[in-house]
Amino acid sequence: MQVSLESTGAIGRRMTVTIPAERMEESVVKRLSTMGRNIRLPGFRPGKAPRKLIESKYGNQVVMEVAEQLINESYRNALGEEKVVPAGSPKIEAKTIERGKDLEFVAEFEVFPEIVRVDLSGESVTRPVCEVGDADIGRTIESLRERATEWDETEDAAAEGDKLTIDFTGTIDGEPFEGGQGNDYEMVLGKGQMLPEFESALPGSRAGDARTATVTFPEDYPGTAVAGKTAEFSVTVKTVSHPRLPEVDESFVKGLGVEEGTEEALRAEVRKNLERELKDRIRANVKNQVMEKLVSLNPIEVPTQLAEEEADRVIESTRARFAAQGMKDVPVDREKVMPEARRRVALGLIIHQVVRSNELKTDDSKVRERVEEMASSYERPEEFVQWHYADRSRLANIEAMVLEDQVVEFLLTSAEVVDEPVAFQDFVNAGGGA
Repeated sequence: MQVSLESTGAIGRRMTVTIPAERMEESVVKRLSTMGRNIRLPGFRPGKAPRKLIESKYGNQVVMEVAEQLINESYRNALGEEKVVPAGSPKIEAKTIERGKDLEFVAEFEVFPEIVRVDLSGESVTRPVCEVGDADIGRTIESLRERATEWDETEDAAAEGDKLTIDFTGTIDGEPFEGGQGNDYEMVLGKGQMLPEFESALPGSRAGDARTATVTFPEDYPGTAVAGKTAEFSVTVKTVSHPRLPEVDESFVKGLGVEEGTEEALRAEVRKNLERELKDRIRANVKNQVMEKLVSLNPIEVPTQLAEEEADRVIESTRARFAAQGMKDVPVDREKVMPEARRRVALGLIIHQVVRSNELKTDDSKVRERVEEMASSYERPEEFVQWHYADRSRLANIEAMVLEDQVVEFLLTSAEVVDEPVAFQDFVNAGGGA
């Protein structure tokens, strides 16, 4: 077997493999011989049919089957000889498949890119430093009250903060479009659930009113069929309801799972939860900075097949998010999600190389710590822990998260880490790096 390997780009490879005619013929003869012992042909006893008759009837089929088998085996062996690891399936083209001639085929594929930087030497990372204050606890309790809002239907005109139940139908150039219809859709004015132009048509409306909203979708709107286009929505307001917030009394506090039923106990529970959330957000903030620096330090070409597979996952996730908002079967522009897909793949390859180069391994004690940390937000934390450890496969996602955290910790040892004081509310409102 002769193998020739050439580069067709940074990660592209073209491999030409030639299999001697003798090996091809030997395999064909062996296959025909085996077939002759078992095949039944009219006028002949089993296994007694002449070889020439078998060859004339099945020869071409056997040649193709043998060629496919030899190509698959030779491709794998050639990769081993050349010490090449493909990033995805190859495109294989047979050049010659004919008895008496060498079997030659060409395989085109991509390999994994070389990752050069696996540390953050000379790089700076900012670590937010903040604490949970009494005012933060108070705002959270107000938010909890809002979540427990009860709604009283009214004949009054709708104002900001009111909940509306609506039916709507959207058209573009007079034609309905996918995802442009909704029935019994509930929205709260001022919460940004709908595009601003849609929502601006509803203040002042009453139950039974019909309104028209003209909406121009942003150019970067994920639904490619409507991006940049102007739609007209016919909206029917079915109900208008005023909000009524609960008092912070024993019933309210116990309803939140705080058995003591006092405001003091509630504030203590809120503080604990906010501190846990703050820890997670700071960790995510630092992690995001580290990952962004890794990507910028390693401008690699991403294997096409891996990027396409990741794009499929991004599109599926986007559609699921639309469906949760009541917009089913919304088309998603594949080209618009490809940059994010490529970034995710690149980051995954870089992290893998950091782990490999520095021989990092998942710390079981940190996995246990993370499971218990996650369990603390459940009513029966011990059951959460037991469920995960009852089947090790359930730990896979948590182990992956912990290993990424270990990668971040390792990389921070080579970077300059600068602590930056920030108010809790400012940090959370800015996204907190999550």
